[in-house]
Amino acid sequence: MNSLLYIQYPTWIKPEIFPGIPFLHFVRWYGLMYVFAFVFAYLILNCQRKEGLLDSQGYKASEDDILSFIATGFIFLIIGARIFACLVYTPSGKYWKAPWLIFWPFDENMNFTGLAGMSYHGGFIGGLFGMIFWCKKNKKPLMKWMDVMAVAIPCGYTFGRLGNFLNGELYGRLTTMPWGMIFPASKSYSVSIQWVKDFAAQIGMVLPETGTVHLPCHPSQLYEAFFEGIFLFVLLWCLRKKKPFDGFTSALYSVGYGTVRFIIEYFRMPDEDMGFKLGDVNGAIDRNTSLLNISTGQILCFLMIAFGITLGIICYRKSKLNNVKNKK
Repeated sequence: MNSLLYIQYPTWIKPEIFPGIPFLHFVRWYGLMYVFAFVFAYLILNCQRKEGLLDSQGYKASEDDILSFIATGFIFLIIGARIFACLVYTPSGKYWKAPWLIFWPFDENMNFTGLAGMSYHGGFIGGLFGMIFWCKKNKKPLMKWMDVMAVAIPCGYTFGRLGNFLNGELYGRLTTMPWGMIFPASKSYSVSIQWVKDFAAQIGMVLPETGTVHLPCHPSQLYEAFFEGIFLFVLLWCLRKKKPFDGFTSALYSVGYGTVRFIIEYFRMPDEDMGFKLGDVNGAIDRNTSLLNISTGQILCFLMIAFGITLGIICYRKSKLNNVKNKK
């Protein structure tokens, strides 16, 4: 076996931070990543506050404002992410029949599972409603606050995807690229299937005579952490003081994220029980080779792009009207 042609997922990485230790086994990396995301979002928001990006008409934002704003948005985000994941990404209809289970953190045997399953797009909608609610309640300029949050979100999002990687979940489709990774929880394939033999031969993998085998997948969690997180954060951070009008940064984030995520969805494994929504809907989701096969995530990304463009146009026109009024 040529180990240079694929990578084994590190066996020492466990979803639990303290595996095997009583009373601490429920502390997981994914939950810790949410804490990191909250802290970094606060730091970035507070930095922009100090730069005066939230000041207007004699008002100067305080640290308490920042904490209150981000906490409200975070709570709405979690609610939206969980509801969307349960109602949209669970085709069985389990949660439609028993909606009280959406926020029930135990399984049928009363084992603590936490709120397993979150949807980014649901979190986006929930967080948006949270920001609107806070700004209306506190009589603050919505677009200014949305813009500074748009800069902070990608950095926090990076931690979420790192949490997925540490959980060994949300891996991508099969790949023969040398950075392809074999995840222990990924789907296994019978070694008797011809395409599996051909695939293994391409990467120098020696197959057993019988049984099943795990094949390397794209580490799409890391793709997302970099492009939807770090890359987008650097772009928005560099433009934060150069926006032509309030709402520009928010619109750019929505279009930027939607575009990058749409592309990465071609490498990410769609939910097996949902498959593709457009194109060859019965095609093999783990070996998709057609750009015309569109997943649920890509449809939602398209809607995000449309939302961002619409928001940008509305905010631009509003800015032009305000400039005309001010000149008068």
